[in-house]
Amino acid sequence: MSTTLPLFWDLSSASKKERVDASVKLISALEQFQINHVPQPDVGSDTEDGGGDALDLLNSPDVSYSIRRLVRGLASPRESSRLGFSVALTELLSRINTVTCTQVVSLISDSTKKQGSMSGQEERDILFARLFGLTAVIRSGLLVRQTPLPSSGSSNTQVSSIEGYEEVLKKLIEVGETKSWLRESAWWTVGLAIDAVQESSVPWKVKALDTTVEYLFSKEKESFWSPEKVAMTLKLQPLLPNHDWESTLAPVFKGFNILAVANLPSLGRILKESALDDEEAPNPGSGSWNPQIHFVWDMLFDRLLPTSNSKQPPQGSFREFFRIVVDDSLFSSTSSAERKYWGFQVFKKALTRVSTDELPMLFTKNLMRSWINHLSKSDRYLHKISLDVAKHIQSFVQENPTLGFPLILQLTGINGSQEFDKLTRTKTVESILSVMDSEGIKSYIVSLLDQVNAKDADEDVAALSSRRTWIADQFAALIRNGSVPKSDEWIQIILDWYTVNGLYSIRKKSGSSSIRALRALPSPPFTEGFQAHCRTRLLSSLADLTSQTTIVKKGDKTHKEAAVATDGEFWISKVLTTLVRLDKDTKHVSPLAPVDEETQELLDRVKKTHEKLGKVSAEKEEVAKGFELVLSSLILQCRCGEDSVGNLEACLSAASRMFTAKKSSKKKGKQSELPAEDEPEPIDVLVDLLIGYLENASAYTRSVANEAFSCVTGAVQESTIDLILTQLERRNPAELAEVEIEEMNADSDEEDEDSSEASDDDESQSEASDDEDAQETRKKIVDLLKASGMASIEDNESDEKSDEESEELMDDEQMMAIDEQLAKIFRSRKDEQRSKKGVDAQREATHFKNRVLDLVDTFVKREPQNPLNIRLILPLIDLVTKSGMDEKQLSDKAKGILKNRLAKSKDVPINATRDEVETILREVHQRARKSHSPDNLSVLSQSSLYLCRVLVQLNEDDGVVRIYQESLDDYMSRKASQANFSFFQDFVRRFPVLGSQFRDPVLTASSNAVNSYRRCQAFQLLSIILSQPSKDDQAVTSSFQKTLQKTVLDLANGAVDDQRSWSASQLKDLLKVVLICIRQVQKSKLSPGKVLWDPVAWNALHARLAACDRFKSSSPLLNMCRQIESIASQLKPATRSGDGGKRKADEAVDTTDSSKKSGRKKQKKTKS
Repeated sequence: MSTTLPLFWDLSSASKKERVDASVKLISALEQFQINHVPQPDVGSDTEDGGGDALDLLNSPDVSYSIRRLVRGLASPRESSRLGFSVALTELLSRINTVTCTQVVSLISDSTKKQGSMSGQEERDILFARLFGLTAVIRSGLLVRQTPLPSSGSSNTQVSSIEGYEEVLKKLIEVGETKSWLRESAWWTVGLAIDAVQESSVPWKVKALDTTVEYLFSKEKESFWSPEKVAMTLKLQPLLPNHDWESTLAPVFKGFNILAVANLPSLGRILKESALDDEEAPNPGSGSWNPQIHFVWDMLFDRLLPTSNSKQPPQGSFREFFRIVVDDSLFSSTSSAERKYWGFQVFKKALTRVSTDELPMLFTKNLMRSWINHLSKSDRYLHKISLDVAKHIQSFVQENPTLGFPLILQLTGINGSQEFDKLTRTKTVESILSVMDSEGIKSYIVSLLDQVNAKDADEDVAALSSRRTWIADQFAALIRNGSVPKSDEWIQIILDWYTVNGLYSIRKKSGSSSIRALRALPSPPFTEGFQAHCRTRLLSSLADLTSQTTIVKKGDKTHKEAAVATDGEFWISKVLTTLVRLDKDTKHVSPLAPVDEETQELLDRVKKTHEKLGKVSAEKEEVAKGFELVLSSLILQCRCGEDSVGNLEACLSAASRMFTAKKSSKKKGKQSELPAEDEPEPIDVLVDLLIGYLENASAYTRSVANEAFSCVTGAVQESTIDLILTQLERRNPAELAEVEIEEMNADSDEEDEDSSEASDDDESQSEASDDEDAQETRKKIVDLLKASGMASIEDNESDEKSDEESEELMDDEQMMAIDEQLAKIFRSRKDEQRSKKGVDAQREATHFKNRVLDLVDTFVKREPQNPLNIRLILPLIDLVTKSGMDEKQLSDKAKGILKNRLAKSKDVPINATRDEVETILREVHQRARKSHSPDNLSVLSQSSLYLCRVLVQLNEDDGVVRIYQESLDDYMSRKASQANFSFFQDFVRRFPVLGSQFRDPVLTASSNAVNSYRRCQAFQLLSIILSQPSKDDQAVTSSFQKTLQKTVLDLANGAVDDQRSWSASQLKDLLKVVLICIRQVQKSKLSPGKVLWDPVAWNALHARLAACDRFKSSSPLLNMCRQIESIASQLKPATRSGDGGKRKADEAVDTTDSSKKSGRKKQKKTKS
């Protein structure tokens, strides 16, 4: 007994592992006790009842005690007692065969009797104990065990019986009737008992099932139905096929099949847990709401949607079941939020079980309305479960990508919304599209195309136009979404559809055309607004495709390339190919804007140029692709109605000169025709066009400009960089506003010449836009007149005699005063207009520079070894240091190029000019000395280091050290210098090789320091330099040792004399530099004659420090001075004979943090 008692405590542990371990140990021990137990020879009839001594007759004392203890423990409220004790009781009853079902049930009943003095919590505990105990009897198999008791006086003594089953059934029903919130659990346990009886071979099986029907479907409760009763009906009907179920289910259900369509409304009300008839058949004790759906739903789905392993055919119509029982019941307009919560859980359970054909049945009208409504706002009551349903659908599609297409059709279909993601503020449709395969995306596109001309009977023209616009937007969204799997096939379908409907009018459909857009004739025809929308979407989709990368395969190799399809052809070129085909197909389409002869000749020239660009050499291939992309984009712009003929001619001329110059020079040699001096380079012409693209600021032109420039970066020249940098120059906002006004006036004059109607429209729009300003000015004038006593003038404006009265009321002086005030009002209005236009112009200029910086970033990224990168540094620094608060984004981008793109580049320019690099480096240092911002100084430091890398690669180390020496001298000698310690620290850490050349200037500059703080910083730099490896010769090392020793000794002795010069910590930093240096000398292989350290001088310094009141209490300072003296004495030639002296010197070096007393002892040991 003593070995099992501690285990009962662990059965209540909150840890599952501890409970299981305790159960295993307890059952193993009890089994061993039972094996060693010898039962009494004569049991008699007492084994049949539940007497107190019944368990003790055939069981060992430990086993009988444990059974009673486990049964009593079921009522314990401590931690997880109920779980641990029920598991142990179930396992124990399944292992021993010396107890009967009646005995255990009687023991459970006695232990869980209700008493009048019990509190509510105690009553709940005993009800749970009874439920868990009866469940243990069923789970252990004791309820249907057929083996007789061992050592029984009668061979007919059975462990289980029909009486025991009836007792268990009756007590479970009592538990369910006592508390409604226990009914579901109690009846679920009844289902376990029915399953146990059905799976067993007990002789009383049929009687047990009949008894169950009698208890559950008694006449007294024939009108009371609950979900538990429905579940038991579904379970018992297959077991008792000959039973008269029709009379048993009456009058609530008609016939024996409760899943028949006629019975579904009643079934829906039962599952909703509402009264069948509020007057005749109330549903008492329905209990509190449970967030978990009832177990009956699994049984219903097993009947309606049997799994592939099930042998039973489907019963009833799932479509009608879901519509009536779920949509019209749980999701009805009068249903509570709790019932809708159940409905969403039922939907999630059904989603994983229905087939593809039955999937649309789930997205019913009421369900979709409730789902969208609660998903749209986070403050809705069921928002959380609605969001969980959306995530469940996304996970479901990830596991079954083929179901993504039918799901999207439902979400955007008749019961859903075309703007589902927008209404619900989620990315449900977008996420489903991202996990679909290319075939699924293509099917979705085809379904959208079918909806273009589909028109309902009650749909007006405006609704149809709105749907068509939405379809066009969906196509663009598919291309824009980077997570959607792309394929050339469906992308080409979309681009062809945009091209046909945006630039052409379909005359006749062509069912066999490879262009799918021609297979249907739009009815009604597309409006001009929709055609313009298609053109806009075509350009925006091409912009997205131009910025996206695709894997292109050439031979056995693959690489990523932007703006092209998988075959390597530009997407814009594919659109132009479609245009050529459509121009020839006059039978089916006609262009909205026919091309004139002049433009057609220009397009023919472009076509010939394209053919030439495809035949250029491999080294010019990338540049040729850049020209091809720009030419193609200009043609498309021209076809879309934009005026790009001038740019197209300029680009053609530049391409002709770019790719024919070398060929002509080979034929004619030196006599080949040279370009005029004032004629710009071809690459400059192209880049100027790209800058114009950026100025337009559309997504199409910006993407083309960036991609084309990335192709031609290898051909960029110095003049090209100057052209780009010119765009980054800072201009006065007032000048920008004046230029803008002049351009606007010029445009308005041209419009006046072209069309008077357009002028009238612009004038009316201008008047409307300035109406508020005019009203405000008028109000100021009226207020001025009132203040001057002329309020009556305004009132008499409509009077014929107003002029005469006004002349009589005002004299000359009043008129002059009013004129001055009126002049001020008009001047203020003019100034406000100028200020507003200046702010707008400045904002536009900032955005334009931001886009130009994209070109700079592209160039630096693709051409890290180009010497033209050097010319970019100062303009970028200007953007960082001189930009205002409203240009922070511009400043941050320039800072990113300098610090991340240039400073962190692994490659540097290889053919840079030394004088140019030194000039720029010197200018950077000049700005660093005047910079007041630590952030700007950090950018200057990184830029300086980049330039130093260039000079080091050019073997110009002396120039680098000289420029840094000048900056250091300025920093040390001038208090107003804005450079900081990090500026020089970054240099010595980044270039340790130059440390040996820089340490002498640092030591020299320290003597000219403006204060002791900066002198300490100089010695900190020396400490960093000396800590790094160096490769200087003995002469330089000896010279530096001598200077360092003299400088430090002078400073230290001066500190002893002047109490205000140095503190103990500052003096310690100085000696630390000397200690590092002398240790390096000690480890080096210098000859003794080259050693210049004077131990006598350091001994004298130590004595003075020890005698000084300010320094004698600083033990670390004195110990450091003693270490220097000790090592210096070891470095003298007389003391460097044999290994013993070397060993003693090493011992002296190791005494870094020793006390003053121990230091003196080791000094004496060394001298001896």
